Amino acid sequence: MRARIAMSAAARRFLAEPRPATLTTLRPDGSPHVVAVRFTWDPAADLARVLTVGTTRKARNLARPGGRVALCQAEGFRWVTLEGAATVHDAPERVDEGVRRYAARYGTPPPNPPGRVVIEIAVDRVTQLNL
Repeated sequence: MRARIAMSAAARRFLAEPRPATLTTLRPDGSPHVVAVRFTWDPAADLARVLTVGTTRKARNLARPGGRVALCQAEGFRWVTLEGAATVHDAPERVDEGVRRYAARYGTPPPNPPGRVVIEIAVDRVTQLNL
């Protein structure tokens, strides 16, 4: 079993706020690809989820084994960055869990485009500022 990550109570409260974040993945040439996303945070499992379509650049960047990402939620000079190994899943039960959590966090269901997948990030590193 993986050890729980260390995070301040203030950072946990900040991540509970329904804000967007930036997701950084690496392109095949090693350059960063940064996009704004909505996400969910499961503090009990140290797991972040991002819904997307399997053909997007972010999902394709994670098709290679060993993909790591950084997910950063910021407001002014406060921010929390979650880093970890990311995997892309199209299994209906995993996508449905992402949809359920998204609707609970943002108060509305997410878009439902064809080819929807969920990126699951097993967070193993947290950095923060002013929290």
